[in-house]
Amino acid sequence: MTLSRSTLSMPDPDQVAADVAHALAEDLGSGDVTAALLPDQADSAYLLCKQDAVIAGRPWFDASHRALDPDVVIDWNVEEGQTVSAGTVLALLHGRSRSLVSAERTSLNFLQTLSATATTTARHVAAVAGTGTRILDTRKTLPGLRLAQKYAVRCGGGHNHRVGLYDTVMLKENHIRAAGSLAAAVHAARAQWPQLPLVVEVEDLDQLEQALQAGCERILLDDFPADLRRQAVAITAGRIPLEVSGSVGLDGLRAIAEDGVDCISIGGLTKHVQAIDLSLKLGPPPAR
Repeated sequence: MTLSRSTLSMPDPDQVAADVAHALAEDLGSGDVTAALLPDQADSAYLLCKQDAVIAGRPWFDASHRALDPDVVIDWNVEEGQTVSAGTVLALLHGRSRSLVSAERTSLNFLQTLSATATTTARHVAAVAGTGTRILDTRKTLPGLRLAQKYAVRCGGGHNHRVGLYDTVMLKENHIRAAGSLAAAVHAARAQWPQLPLVVEVEDLDQLEQALQAGCERILLDDFPADLRRQAVAITAGRIPLEVSGSVGLDGLRAIAEDGVDCISIGGLTKHVQAIDLSLKLGPPPAR
């Protein structure tokens, strides 16, 4: 099964524009009544990162400001996916004062959330460095930000699992039970969706043997204890990639990777994120 590599492909501009339009409408409503009190004149601002982070979300930040001021100039000092230290001035902006402050919260909401996703991902990727194990995301994303967060995972060096329910057949306990057996579920999936990758989740070594016999692109070991996980790696012997999922924390991540699994999927990359502390202030940055 082919997984998206962390090589950074930029997001679809139409998707970014749609995300931003929705967010701005949510924030601005009938208009920014506070910004209307300001003189609408040329001004500048600087974007400050207050903690160590991996930066992700520049396209959404830029689009938020350009939606309100097409002529705004944004000079970035950092690249997407770059690690920065606390106190880094990420960008300088030059535009209209009202537009700068009206777009501030929307632009920061995107950047702080996506940078948090990238930063969290980078920590997990670092934990398995040198093992050959890939870190995958899941569908446990913030509603409406699926593609944005999956982009941020790539910024952090991770890989994308399936995007949604449409691009990969993934057989879990309920599907297997409804079909009557694992083999029957695999047969039905191959018959109806022969062009799609097939992932089978197994709960014990017996199901693992069945999945190996039935054939698929990847086998997911769901909540396997360490001894059974190692047995699964030995039994599979590289014939089909193995994925580990379920209750995977950062502390035990390397031990799982060193058992020889091919990938580890972690919902916390996108659902357990704490926003990166950023601020956008009018005027020039302070002298350092």
